[in-house]
Amino acid sequence: MARQMCKGFVHHDRRNYDAAVEAFEFVDRLQFPHVESEDIHLAATAFVDALWAKDDVEIDHLRAGRLDRESLRGADWSPVRKEFRKRAALLGIEPEYATLKTDGWRQHKLGGDYWTPFQEAQILELRAALPEAEYPRKPKEGQSGPGPEALRYVLGVELHDMHTPHHWKQAEEAMTPYFEYVVSHHENV
Repeated sequence: MARQMCKGFVHHDRRNYDAAVEAFEFVDRLQFPHVESEDIHLAATAFVDALWAKDDVEIDHLRAGRLDRESLRGADWSPVRKEFRKRAALLGIEPEYATLKTDGWRQHKLGGDYWTPFQEAQILELRAALPEAEYPRKPKEGQSGPGPEALRYVLGVELHDMHTPHHWKQAEEAMTPYFEYVVSHHENV
């Protein structure tokens, strides 16, 4: 699952739409076994469409080959949010997921704190995938954190963003325990 997730991001980077959908669909099928097959396909497609919409926003704010962060700050990110909203509805994820995921990508491109909204979005995705409304279950001393799985997922995104095969391998290794957690939960239900 981690390998396919990373492949999906690489396919997105290389503008290979169908391969990206296929990779993310593979992951979603195992992550959300309680969701109908057609909805899984549509959810993976919405994820890729959100990434494509994000790219469209970026392209509109390129100046001399660089992102113009000032103009990007006021950009319309609603097409990205719309696709994440579709994904959330299809997979039973709380609607706030769409706003958090969109804000994460927006902050990522603006040079802001994208880790926090990405982690919060992954908490919501995990709660829907498991389904475990209490995630993360942690000792009272550590309740403020997002849980190790959400951190691992975002670390994988961060490593992927380095755009080298070495970092992609590290991203896969970072995300593996995330998906092990999801699969082990499904096996124990």
